[in-house]
Amino acid sequence: MIQIHSFVFNPFQENTYILFDETREALIIDPGCYEKDEQGELTAFTKSKNLKVKALINTHCHVDHVLGNGFVKDHYKVELGIHPIELSLLRAVKSYAFNYGFAAYHGTEPEYYLNEGDKVKFGNSELEVLFVPGHSPGHIAFYSKEQAFCIAGDVLFNRSVGRTDLPGGNFETLINSIHTKLFALPDNTRIFPGHGPYTTIGEEKRYNPYCAIIK
Repeated sequence: MIQIHSFVFNPFQENTYILFDETREALIIDPGCYEKDEQGELTAFTKSKNLKVKALINTHCHVDHVLGNGFVKDHYKVELGIHPIELSLLRAVKSYAFNYGFAAYHGTEPEYYLNEGDKVKFGNSELEVLFVPGHSPGHIAFYSKEQAFCIAGDVLFNRSVGRTDLPGGNFETLINSIHTKLFALPDNTRIFPGHGPYTTIGEEKRYNPYCAIIK
C-alpha cells in the first residue's frame, strides 16, 4: 500500500511528494526544497519513517519543481529521471534561477529518461508514466491504477489548470492532455497537483471552469 506525504516548499508554494510503501522504500517527486530548513524538513521526515529513498523523478522541469534536485541526489545518492523533452528546460534553469532569488541553485543532469507507458518501481509498488504536455512540452504524470491516484504536476488543479504562457506551453495541447489522458481515468482517481489541494477526476469533470465536460 503506497502512502503519500506532501510538503509545501519555496515561495511558489510548490508541492513536493514522497511516496513509500510497507518495504520503507521511497520515491521523491518534484523536490522544491531550496532553503536549508526545507531540506531539513525533508530529511527529518525520511529519517523519522526510516525510509530508504530509491529514486527521484520530475513531472516537469520548471524552476519551482527542480530546486531540490541537486540536494536530493547528493544526500540520498539517487539518480534523476525526467522526460527527454524536458532536458532543455532543466538546463535552462541555471540561466534564470538568480532572477527569482535562487542564486545558490545547484543544477544537475538526469541519469535516465521516462516515457509514456514506462513503470516507475519502488518497493512492492509501481506507477505508470502518462505523457501530458501543455504546461510544458515534456510534462509527465504518475498514475497508480491499483490505488486510484495520480501525481499530476502542473497539468490539472482543483478548479484550475496549469498556465501555458511559459516557453513551450500551449493551451490547446494542455486541454487535450486533460481530456484524453486524465479524464480517461476513473472518476474516483485522486489528483495530487503541483500546487494547492488535491482533487478528483470526477470533481474536475463537473466543476472545473477551464475543462469540465459534464454539464
